[in-house]
Amino acid sequence: MDRPLEERELVARARRGDAAAYEEIVHAYQGIAFRTAHLLTGSAADAEEAAQDAFVKAHRALGRFRAGSPFRPWLLAIVANESRNRRRSAGRRAGLALRAAEESLGGLSPSPEDAVLAQERRGALLAAVGRLRDGDREIVACRYFLELSEAETAETLGLRAGTVKSRLSRALARLREEMGDAHG
Repeated sequence: MDRPLEERELVARARRGDAAAYEEIVHAYQGIAFRTAHLLTGSAADAEEAAQDAFVKAHRALGRFRAGSPFRPWLLAIVANESRNRRRSAGRRAGLALRAAEESLGGLSPSPEDAVLAQERRGALLAAVGRLRDGDREIVACRYFLELSEAETAETLGLRAGTVKSRLSRALARLREEMGDAHG
């Protein structure tokens, strides 16, 4: 859903009770909702349930959505809350399984040696991200794995934009330390 005008129209129609419009919204955002939930829960099953619950809650809360505001960050904030609640209620602190990072290769065909090295680097990076504390992992995942803007990251995690910048800076410093410890 690339066109904000189309998004605004779909949201307006959904707010008026148009189920087909909300179905289009769900279809457009189900991928990023699942990836967000998966990054925050570390479990595909929990992520699926959190994303589904978030869509139901978002539908119920459409009346409170500010018309004209971007829908994606609003929805992802609900997804993030559902994911955190699910993770807390399960009592888990499971590591991250970040398949989203593997999508970054695109369609390129590196040499076998380069592919092995890239896979090792990716594995080391993902392991280091998985060792970060929850807040650091969430901000790094939103900003870099989900490729959200700083503003979208702030809305998704319920933070101020300046807070995102400072926390991201500290999280990246910790990640560099983790990567240094892993290779040192």
